[in-house]
Amino acid sequence: MCARTKNPSLVTYCRADSRMPEECATWYHSRVGDSACIPSAASAVPTTTVTSRHSALVRVTHWITAVCFLALLVSGAEIVASHPRFYWGETGNDLTPTLFKLPIPASRALVPTGYGYVLPDQNGWSRYLHFQSAWVVVLTGLLYIISGLFTGHFRNSLLPLRADLSWRAFSRAIASRLRFERSSESEVWSYNLLQRLTYLIVIFVLFPLVIWTGLAMSPAFVSAVPAAVNVLGGQQSARTLHFFVSLALVLFLLVHILMVWLAGFRSRMRAMITGRVAAPMERT
Repeated sequence: MCARTKNPSLVTYCRADSRMPEECATWYHSRVGDSACIPSAASAVPTTTVTSRHSALVRVTHWITAVCFLALLVSGAEIVASHPRFYWGETGNDLTPTLFKLPIPASRALVPTGYGYVLPDQNGWSRYLHFQSAWVVVLTGLLYIISGLFTGHFRNSLLPLRADLSWRAFSRAIASRLRFERSSESEVWSYNLLQRLTYLIVIFVLFPLVIWTGLAMSPAFVSAVPAAVNVLGGQQSARTLHFFVSLALVLFLLVHILMVWLAGFRSRMRAMITGRVAAPMERT
């Protein structure tokens, strides 16, 4: 059973079969949707599972986006292999100077790379998979953003707390991550400062930018909205920017997986799959 104290920010959680105060834990609510369970000093509550950490819509959109991103990564690598040379401006081809080129063999024999062989050409299926996955990500992202705005998900879970908006709090959070410290119990229920800022940048900056630069390479879209590519400096500029934004997203993915592993892989995966997390006494 749960009993709410006079302080609206505190809620005491007890075992249903217990009347002993030492078998209770206190929940601290900093805002709606953010809560942390801090066990009492003499707590003897066994490991249990409690209410949902992530909503069903957040979990579904997360995994759809994850699967599509992997498909985009594989297919995008194959598309780049067909012409691993990058330019700036409107045009670029085998005969024009490059901005930079990747030191890999191409899958097209006419592309000069310095290698004496070419990779198997898989450009057909890779482009089809890339475009299909991209549109699924766009629709999934729109659903997530619209839902997040109406349900208050961004305000409650991702906007930094007022107390965290200081250089001391920010530097402390960075130092903690650089030392690879284990996450605190409160972070099971609420994102820390770096997580909030990173997710906001990924959701509202990197993903829109990678979609924009991708559309700017589409002749059909550019013919309808020429300003989308003109602002970027041309289609080859859009392709180059698309490549670098994609690298930033890959870097985010690798760091994200590492942080999940360090924080407790089983418990974090369980929270994102089932929505439930282990009680604070469990460290997995």
